[in-house]
Amino acid sequence: MRGSDFAELKAFVAVVERQSFARAAEHLGLSPSALSQTIRQLEGRIGARLLNRTTRSVAPSASGELLYRRIAPLFREMAVAVAEASEATGQMSGTLRINTLGIAARTIVAPRLARFHEVHPDVVLDIVVDDALADIVVGRFDAGIRVGGRLEKDMVAVRLTPDLNMVAVASPDYLARRGTPRSPADLHAHACINWRLQMDGRHYRWEFEKRGRRLEVAVDGPVVTNHADIGIAAALNGLGIAYHFERDGVGELLAQGRLVQVLADWSISRPGLFLYYPNRQHRPALLGAFIDCLLDRPPFDRRQPPAQAS
Repeated sequence: MRGSDFAELKAFVAVVERQSFARAAEHLGLSPSALSQTIRQLEGRIGARLLNRTTRSVAPSASGELLYRRIAPLFREMAVAVAEASEATGQMSGTLRINTLGIAARTIVAPRLARFHEVHPDVVLDIVVDDALADIVVGRFDAGIRVGGRLEKDMVAVRLTPDLNMVAVASPDYLARRGTPRSPADLHAHACINWRLQMDGRHYRWEFEKRGRRLEVAVDGPVVTNHADIGIAAALNGLGIAYHFERDGVGELLAQGRLVQVLADWSISRPGLFLYYPNRQHRPALLGAFIDCLLDRPPFDRRQPPAQAS
């Protein structure tokens, strides 16, 4: 195989796996125009269209899907071989693709990026923040981070945090104006910050439990969002009651008195955050190093208290 043939096939795999010419070009260190030319050369050599392109998406054609299925495992095997050779020298390199919930990105991944880069400067972390629970196998990710109750089947799971407390919170100003709810049913008389589920667009029904009695409440209010920062900001500004994971910055705001918890005796907890990956015989060394970083294991156990994990 000529070097140009290999480069064309590598470019094709990169576009399919990233579903974007721009992201693939960035990964390969090429300009989008150069990448497009490379794909055209490959299609001309093969004599078939390999990618269906629109203004919003890129997907393999029938011929492209057949080609991808045959060559992608070979590229993955080569990547593993290179990573193992690099590991033997004590230097890791390559790209690790992670699909993560926003709460995990903010509270676990982002604070540790610098430490990971310091120890493994030749590793590229390709991190996609995704609250829609995408299939990491279909998306060609090395691993995902999710709440434990939403893990995909047939996956190896590593706990990153203890269970997560859910809290209903409002600003002192809002409670002074509107009063404090005493039961979940009282929420129907209050303005609430709704949460839109990205997987299907529905509004999340707030969950509560007390002495074995479990309730789900559909709420209404002036703001609907799928982003925690918007919901928390709306609550801070007195627009209504919000319902979030306590870990996602809310705990600090409660301690500062900027938010007040309501319905505390009805609070529930959800399974903690887990990193998960396909059940393969060989776990990539890069992924093992990333897990060590998230759990603050050596050599990443400096400058920051260990993450709570069990």
